[in-house]
Amino acid sequence: MQRRTFVMAAAAAALTVSLGAHAQDWPTRPVKLVVGFPGGSTPDMVARTVSEPLSKLLGQPVVVENKPGASGNIAADNVAKSTDGHTLGIVINGNLTSSKMLYPSLPYDPVKDFSAISLLTTAPLILVAPASEPGGAAFFDKARQEGDRWNYGSVGVGSVSHLGMELLKSEVPGLEPMLVPYTGGNPAVVTALIGGQVQMALMPPGVAMPQVEAGKLKAIGVTTTGPSPLVPNVPSLSEAGVEDFTLEVWTALVGPASLPAAAQQKLSSSIMEVLQTPAVQEKLLAQGWKAVGTTPEGMKTRVEQETELLGNIIRSQNIRLQ
Repeated sequence: MQRRTFVMAAAAAALTVSLGAHAQDWPTRPVKLVVGFPGGSTPDMVARTVSEPLSKLLGQPVVVENKPGASGNIAADNVAKSTDGHTLGIVINGNLTSSKMLYPSLPYDPVKDFSAISLLTTAPLILVAPASEPGGAAFFDKARQEGDRWNYGSVGVGSVSHLGMELLKSEVPGLEPMLVPYTGGNPAVVTALIGGQVQMALMPPGVAMPQVEAGKLKAIGVTTTGPSPLVPNVPSLSEAGVEDFTLEVWTALVGPASLPAAAQQKLSSSIMEVLQTPAVQEKLLAQGWKAVGTTPEGMKTRVEQETELLGNIIRSQNIRLQ
């Protein structure tokens, strides 16, 4: 019996060593980066910016595959259920934070079904208005006077632009614009702002600033507590009287929960090295993103904090999607 126990223990130890060695050798074939948005979208551009330098570090091709639909949740589910050990995903805030609360039938668990690797990029949002509206504190004074006669645009119910505005309303007494969701995405919201159909919206810098610089929209403030290096000429919302309001959009790199720990750590250190490269930082900056890079633990903390923040808004406003 003792000999049998010893043999079984030795076999288990050998298997553990073998699995560990295999993980250290990862990747053994091309790596797939699944993006839940179409080509040319901002998450897609992030993926294509990091894929080539990441490929050089890993010693295998890194191929970007687009699986758009359901605000990125189709792609996220694809990654969560992958079993080949070489499928990763680039996701956005909602896929890991608000989606589970918005979609009761979401087919994946944002906490249990993924291996956190790293945050990739962050960007604040900019509160914009038609060019004819006043700026600074005067904008909010007028908004309070108009109450629910004013509207705000968003790229859809449950999006960061929607939840962010509801969060802003909860922190600015008397701010009561009504939601108008647009299925045509940011271009449709921009058109509505320019035409005066809506009076405000939260937008990423890459979308908002070309219109602001062209004189078609007015930037009221950026959702940071101080100036943002992405838009140094735009004041923070705190300068307009909205204290301590911070909200960002971000992209992150994840793998399935089954990804070996050694591969997870290798990816985390590799993507950190990629994001510290000046050429990559400059390219992302031109796209409206700040390169960040975190440990898996740092990414988990960010997800937990934002899940609580957005969860409070979703519950208080009883926001649900089918």
